[in-house]
Amino acid sequence: MRRALPRLLALSLCGASAPLDAALTSTFQVSATVVAGCLVVGGASNYGTLDFGTYPALSTGNVTTALGGTTVTLQCTPGVSLSMSVDAGQNSASGTRNLKRSSGASLVAYQLFRDAGFSQGLGINQNVPVTYSNPAAIKLPVYARAQLTGNVPAGSYTDVVQVVLTF
Repeated sequence: MRRALPRLLALSLCGASAPLDAALTSTFQVSATVVAGCLVVGGASNYGTLDFGTYPALSTGNVTTALGGTTVTLQCTPGVSLSMSVDAGQNSASGTRNLKRSSGASLVAYQLFRDAGFSQGLGINQNVPVTYSNPAAIKLPVYARAQLTGNVPAGSYTDVVQVVLTF
């Protein structure tokens, strides 16, 4: 019986409640929403300059130019559909964009296009798609053509148009 007692004691000690290793597990959710969009690199608000250059007052014929100078670069979320529209400018008359002489009322009519071949007009407030291959470096495709008539006073002629980008 002496041998049974140590065994009973050992069994009762093993059956006693010992602290258990506590492992608490749970989960939580992580998420984000990416919204398609575009931004102007550098935060500039001037999309560039259309500069026809300098011509003698008696010049006639078409002169052309493309948006250049300090052209702003846009960046868009890949796959975003970007479009632009350009208003009539500050000197429009009868549905025509015009450059206006800085001192006086003389006008030189001009047209905007969205291709270098001057075959795709960019009408007043017409919403047109902007295609791009690199979403990190988008430049606005704007080209201009003016008709010099040879009968306008010499001077500096300017206009300002507003571009609206939508995506």
